[in-house]
Amino acid sequence: MAGPGTLSDEPLSPAGRLFIQPKTEVVIHCILRGKNAIDIDAVKANVKSSLMWKHPRFCSLLVRDENGFEHWRRTQLDIDQHVIVFNNRLDKSGKFMDGSENQGFSIEQEEDSDDDEMAVNQYVADLSVSTPLNTDKPFWEIHLLMAHKCFVFRIHHALGDGISLMSMLMASCRKASDENALPMMVPEKTGESMGDKRRSLFWLLGALWRFLKMALFTLVFLIEFLARIYLARDRKTVISGGDGVELWPRKLATARFLLKDMKEVKKAIPNTTINDVLFGVVSSGLSRYLDHRTPNALHEGLRMTGVAMVNLRSKPGLLKISKLTKDNSEARWGNRFGVILLPVFYDKAGNDPLKYLKRAKTMVDRKKNSLEAYFSYRIGDLVMTLLGSKYACLLNHRLLCNTTFTISNMIGPLEEITLAGNPISSIKVNTSSLPQAITMHMLSYADKAEMQILVAKDIIPDPEFLAKCFEDALLEMKMAAIGGQ
Repeated sequence: MAGPGTLSDEPLSPAGRLFIQPKTEVVIHCILRGKNAIDIDAVKANVKSSLMWKHPRFCSLLVRDENGFEHWRRTQLDIDQHVIVFNNRLDKSGKFMDGSENQGFSIEQEEDSDDDEMAVNQYVADLSVSTPLNTDKPFWEIHLLMAHKCFVFRIHHALGDGISLMSMLMASCRKASDENALPMMVPEKTGESMGDKRRSLFWLLGALWRFLKMALFTLVFLIEFLARIYLARDRKTVISGGDGVELWPRKLATARFLLKDMKEVKKAIPNTTINDVLFGVVSSGLSRYLDHRTPNALHEGLRMTGVAMVNLRSKPGLLKISKLTKDNSEARWGNRFGVILLPVFYDKAGNDPLKYLKRAKTMVDRKKNSLEAYFSYRIGDLVMTLLGSKYACLLNHRLLCNTTFTISNMIGPLEEITLAGNPISSIKVNTSSLPQAITMHMLSYADKAEMQILVAKDIIPDPEFLAKCFEDALLEMKMAAIGGQ
């Protein structure tokens, strides 16, 4: 990893330097489950013909020069170093069985087992703590779990953010309905004509009011953001982390939602988004779980703060393939996201399941009317530039330690896809462990959304029950929304 710099080396971005620090190092895991047995040769051919094989980030080593500054250095790729095949089956503890234990099982039999997903989830949970990516090759791997028909992509966060990496993955996939067509991206929104509005006095007054709200909310949330780093900390609960919790053993569970259910809940309150619904579900689900673990022990309105990722590119959704490598594009490759603090509040179950959604929407709307995400990105960039990676890492670590959970939500492909000719039945994402006891990452795929819940198992021993709390919260909101129409 150490070595003299060369003229062809490219320095890491500030965000890239942050993600390689020991306390803030993050690896992204993406699990794709195929419907058919995996063809190893087809996978290798697909990778070697993909944009991933040519992209500078994916064919560069991380090196440090004599002054300790990190750089990317181009190297030759060896497909066998990056596509790693595992033929043995996993047991429920995430460990590979030996040859004798594998006998008597077939892929078709195991596919119907409830233990199959648990085995793969636990395998990835173990990777999130104990298995960093090697520095003697570019920072990515694809694990082929042959007995489980699963592809597990492991990609270092220094290579790019979720939007960049998912867009890259989609460039290697095809529509299930048309093997020659790329997956459908999120439709671009057409801008509303402002010709008449610009001449309206009411529009001018509205714009002034929106600016004043933005300035006020930005100031308030920035003060809160800085206080959360230096002073304020969430009250201790049974889901709070502890010192060094990022190194504790993990468990991984999956909460499943139907997008049509989330859209049904959206109708209950005008101008509600899927993100509003998600944060309402998280608030309700955490309250349910805390009631289960510590009944009557918490006071109403107890705050639990989440760290949420916000895409800072000018357009939402996945990137167009043509823009993945353009440096002058606002949708360019890299880590282009800020963070916002999203509080959720403990409340005992009552007669109004939608109260969680109403509170979540109010808070998210205020965040949208501020520049908190933009300034969080700029603050991190400024600290990294002026004080170096040590202090930037410290600030980021303190922010996570003083909050309860991290959450993200990303739009995936709008229709079913294939990878190396294999139809994909599900796509799930999560990251390596953070200094919190719980992290949640939701990704939509076709007509459903799945949220991976990574927990420190000594603190949250039953993440499957927590996942059910989230699923039940959405269903209860759906029934309330239908009943109120």
